[in-house]
Amino acid sequence: MIFLDVTKTGKSAHRSGLMRVTGRLMTELGAAATPVRWPEWDRRMGAGDWFLTAELFSEAERPGLGEFLRAAAGRKSAIFPDAIPLKHPHITWPHSVARHPGYMKLLASFDHVWGISATVRDDLVGFWRWQGLDRVPPVDVLMLGSDFDGSPRVTAERVPRRPGGRPSLLCVGILEPRKNQALLLDACEDLWGEGLDFELHVVGRVNPHFGAPMVARIRALRRRFKGISHHEGVGDAELARLYAEARATVFPTIAEGCGLPLLESLWRGVPCVCSDLPVLRENAGGGGCLPVAVNDRAAWRTALRQMLTDDALWTGLATEARLRALPTWAETAATLRARLR
Repeated sequence: MIFLDVTKTGKSAHRSGLMRVTGRLMTELGAAATPVRWPEWDRRMGAGDWFLTAELFSEAERPGLGEFLRAAAGRKSAIFPDAIPLKHPHITWPHSVARHPGYMKLLASFDHVWGISATVRDDLVGFWRWQGLDRVPPVDVLMLGSDFDGSPRVTAERVPRRPGGRPSLLCVGILEPRKNQALLLDACEDLWGEGLDFELHVVGRVNPHFGAPMVARIRALRRRFKGISHHEGVGDAELARLYAEARATVFPTIAEGCGLPLLESLWRGVPCVCSDLPVLRENAGGGGCLPVAVNDRAAWRTALRQMLTDDALWTGLATEARLRALPTWAETAATLRARLR
């Protein structure tokens, strides 16, 4: 049996990427998994069982966790999302920055670890090597699914439609410096100033530590350009509508563990203009994406202009998006079941 950690997922009022990973795994693992919460599961695991977690934690948050990892029956596996708090502490919640080194050390006590990309795997192994840890578990890459809400894949040719006929760009992700919506707003402001007529829809909750200036910037821009909208709390149906109406998605992020918004855009048959990061190249390289240099305002302005006005470019990328192979959450769960037995 796989005992799946839902300690935080069950309490959360929002759907962050980590929460969605746990939720989709719970669905796709089905009868192979039993949801558990700290600290009750240690009384239920037997020697042949696995404990699996995709959550973040520390000894301070879960007193006794270190002892459990050393002494509890059964084996332990973890899905590691990223080393962003160590690599980009200036744009990460202070709590996450303080917790992450201890969390990554605790992962060395597990029997098996999954990185959600090759970049993430290498970051974790490099951290352990830097710490001088002698005994560490194997780390494999786990491909995350693209079918974020269980919806059918879009494989037919699509012609995005917006009321009034204006093309639409869609940006999905929490409003915070790491997601780099500021650069996107700069580039869009330039294009609106040139007279290009399009809409920008920014979807995501607001980071309570960093997000307020971004909300203020969007409101200020909206007073000058009516084509921008912020959707803070949308359900799957509304998000699906925005995808269906979008000409392209935009993902100007500075750092990621995998880049689920990119995969989810491709699942919908929607091309993605994305940052040219090594971790994003792992999925963008298969087609349907237009990579752009990170934080290059002029390059992003040019790329967005091309995506909005060049029908041949758009058609080619949209065709690549709907025809290329993409991972599913069913396949992700199958990989876990095959290894955790």
